[in-house]
Amino acid sequence: MYIITISSELAPVAKVGGLADMVYGLSRELSIRGNAVEVILPKYDCIRHDHVWGLTVCYDNLWVPWWNGAIHCTVYSGHVHGQLAFFIEPHSNDHFFDRGTFYGFYDEAMRYAFFTRAALEFMFKSGKRPDIIHSHDWQTGLTATLLYEIYAPLGMNTSRVIHTIHNFKHQGHAGVEVLYATGLNRPEHYCSLERMGDDHNPFAINFTKAAIVYSNFVTTVSRKHAWEAMYTDQGYGMGHTLHRYGSKFGGVLNGLDYDMWNPEWDPHIPHHYSVRDTDNLPGKRDNKTALRHRLMLEQCDRPIVSYVGRLDTQKGVHLIRHALFTAIHNHAQFILLGTSPEYGINDNFWHLKHVLNDNPHCHLEIGFNEELSRLIYAGSDMFIVPSLFEPCGLTQMIAMRYGTVPIVRAVGGLADTIFDWDFSQQPMEMRNGFSFESADYAGIESAMFRAFGLYHNDEYWKKIRTNCMNMDYSWNHPGRDYLNIYEFIRHR
Repeated sequence: MYIITISSELAPVAKVGGLADMVYGLSRELSIRGNAVEVILPKYDCIRHDHVWGLTVCYDNLWVPWWNGAIHCTVYSGHVHGQLAFFIEPHSNDHFFDRGTFYGFYDEAMRYAFFTRAALEFMFKSGKRPDIIHSHDWQTGLTATLLYEIYAPLGMNTSRVIHTIHNFKHQGHAGVEVLYATGLNRPEHYCSLERMGDDHNPFAINFTKAAIVYSNFVTTVSRKHAWEAMYTDQGYGMGHTLHRYGSKFGGVLNGLDYDMWNPEWDPHIPHHYSVRDTDNLPGKRDNKTALRHRLMLEQCDRPIVSYVGRLDTQKGVHLIRHALFTAIHNHAQFILLGTSPEYGINDNFWHLKHVLNDNPHCHLEIGFNEELSRLIYAGSDMFIVPSLFEPCGLTQMIAMRYGTVPIVRAVGGLADTIFDWDFSQQPMEMRNGFSFESADYAGIESAMFRAFGLYHNDEYWKKIRTNCMNMDYSWNHPGRDYLNIYEFIRHR
């Protein structure tokens, strides 16, 4: 099958979040399964050129229709860790992608509307006729609309579009000027609530709604989050549209790159180990000692509870803070590695760091360090993910890969991957952590206390840790699921 992905991110050359990891991981899995896979993304001036091999001009005279004229673009090709990628560079006074960073500009909708039009124009002019075009998030939400309204009548009528929504909070709103700029025109047609008109703003079009209406299939990044988007406020007002098109909407859990995250050969940890090791994972025990030594924590028989990730409202910062004190007041140690985009939250955790600086059972690292994060995953006993919402989540999968038991709130992808040791209906060999429902102190305390209790039972703790490491959250299963969807829409 011939598949082209249109995305604003691709790990590791243009990465802001989980979108980049998903695009690379899925593309790699589909390629391994024998499909021809290509990725198209903007040529940002800040891409990681050190991760692109053989970057060369492959199409030097691409003129992309824009407003009443056209913008000249150059298209480059290169391989990103074996994955063929095309980078579109517009030569325009707007400098769409020459801004030193990826996101955060006043004309965001115009930037990505242009990129989407350019990606399709490149396919059209270069003769690319993929079986499947896979677009991602609001940035490329106009893909299906542009394909079926402009390019299908010109001969691109065999391609089918699947769109993946990673975050419903960011939907892509714009005025009718986007319609004129892209050549869609006819605002009276597209601003209809039956098409792209935003349900809550009569003067705006909605890129994500356009993707849902026009795509052949729409996914989000876990089954539980698909249900939440339709039936709770986590759809951020998109529930009605999802209900209308529910027959072509579903959730597919993201995967984890098991080559990148592997305690058997991870170069960032001092002691390697695997689930096959006897004597209760001696390598993990040695990493725990090394972690304590690095962070100057007391060497003792207490469990280590950790958190790695962003510190923002979505991640449940009030519960992270409460988990910290719950741990150190109940004969456990706590390690945090993270930073916040919000000054207030960052300042609060810096204050906590100074207050707890001399505590031998707590360490807060405000910032991010890849090597330290790996050592935390390998050396911790428990890992908390108390998110208020979590479309998929990768940190709980990483923790399990390293034999660290997750304590999570049962939302989104966390509910789809973590099965409570005490209360799950899954067989015992599938129970791999502790979960709680309510986003309150009582909820996370209950889960933590149950985890502490099991930790002191060597037989059961070894069992739950083994269960974690035996789970398969690689790209194997999502790759198969996406191929099934591709085949389904390809023949409709």
